[in-house]
Amino acid sequence: MKLCDIGIIGLSVMGRSLALNMADHGFQVAGYNRSRTVTEQVVQQHPHDNLHPYYDLQEFVSALQRPRRIMLMIKAGAPVDGVIDQLIPLLEPGDIILDGGNSFFEDTRRRSARLAEQGLIYFGVGISGGEEGARRGPSIMPGGDPEAYAAIRPILEAVAATAEGAPCCTYIGPDGAGHYVKMVHNGIEYADMQLIAESYLLLKYVGGFSNTELADLFSSWNQGELKSFLIGITADIFRESDDLADCDLLDRIVDSAAQKGTGRWTSIESLKQGVEVSMITAAAGARVMSNDLALRRQAASLLPAQTVSVSAEDRAALAEQVRQALYAAKIVAYAQGFALMRDASEQYQWSLDLGSIASIFRAGCIIQADFLNDITAAFRKDPALPNLMLNPFFRDQLAGHVRSLRTAASLGIANGLPLPAMTSAISYYDAFRAQHVGANLIQAQRDCFGAHTYERTDRPGHFHHEWRNHQ
Repeated sequence: MKLCDIGIIGLSVMGRSLALNMADHGFQVAGYNRSRTVTEQVVQQHPHDNLHPYYDLQEFVSALQRPRRIMLMIKAGAPVDGVIDQLIPLLEPGDIILDGGNSFFEDTRRRSARLAEQGLIYFGVGISGGEEGARRGPSIMPGGDPEAYAAIRPILEAVAATAEGAPCCTYIGPDGAGHYVKMVHNGIEYADMQLIAESYLLLKYVGGFSNTELADLFSSWNQGELKSFLIGITADIFRESDDLADCDLLDRIVDSAAQKGTGRWTSIESLKQGVEVSMITAAAGARVMSNDLALRRQAASLLPAQTVSVSAEDRAALAEQVRQALYAAKIVAYAQGFALMRDASEQYQWSLDLGSIASIFRAGCIIQADFLNDITAAFRKDPALPNLMLNPFFRDQLAGHVRSLRTAASLGIANGLPLPAMTSAISYYDAFRAQHVGANLIQAQRDCFGAHTYERTDRPGHFHHEWRNHQ
């Protein structure tokens, strides 16, 4: 048999889907899973002439053409290191390991350096799009050795989604750059989903919209500037009937959401870098808060909130206001995410091309949206753009929508609805453009209690004042 073009270790949902995608594109794919049963199920349920199962790791490695290309589609963390340990004795200098999971980028940097000492090449490959994306075309974010990228580029670009005729796959940068960008993609995704959830709260609990009305409304939104994967599936969710009860499925789903950690990682890294991504932090925090259902129910009975009703004739105006608020807040969320990537590019010397990164988010991934065309254009026009909100197009969009964001956030507060992402969006916008943020007082406080010094407006340097007690 002809040697295989690439091997995939891990044949659960994502690994299986990606392997079949590669096989569809004419590549000979070797598949291996630590559980023989999983491999057998894939062969039985998804037979493909170009997908070849292996049940022994050494035989799997021997079936690959050199330089060997092996993609890991396994759980992030210790399992990745364990498989790498098994592979090292079986590989030769120049062979390539690709990690297609949601690995932490610092782990990817560590593994890249370790394998380089063995003469092996390690790529951290961010993949977004879920099961359907992996099967039909995901967004792919590879990071690693730029020269070695030529050996994997044809496969990755062939299986990626396309936007305007171009593959949603581009070389991101060295070592952990690919997984870092995937991390931030997921952080933006957290904020985007939270904003949609907050829009739902306003419309349902202030406006009194039914699920059917919400489905129609979101479908109409998906025809305009908010057109995106998330808005589209949200419209479908509102229409979904429960197959276990006579009601809408959404109304039977527990009001609590889990997280896998990438949003939290994004928030933590932003604090390390000193870059504000309050909306992503708020979204991750909202999921944490949602998990304490029992305490929330107790608090609801003890801590009542004032509510404000919206008249029936005002519902159309409310819907338009929420739409505009969602769009404005979405701009702010993406501005935060791309600002974080820009800073990381400088700190880690990755030379990230933000225009190219935006372009591969236009299809295949969870945050795919029409307005990513505008983000792509903004960074291609000005690669040094420090913040998306300074781009003329987005400045104009915010000017036309930010009033609605203020009103929607205020309405949520007046009704006792938690809108952490929307309120963070308007706070970030105001802080970003503010001439006065009160930091002069904080400098004075720090110098007063800890002699940390302060800077002056009228002369350079750092100063300490002997503060007097005026009490």
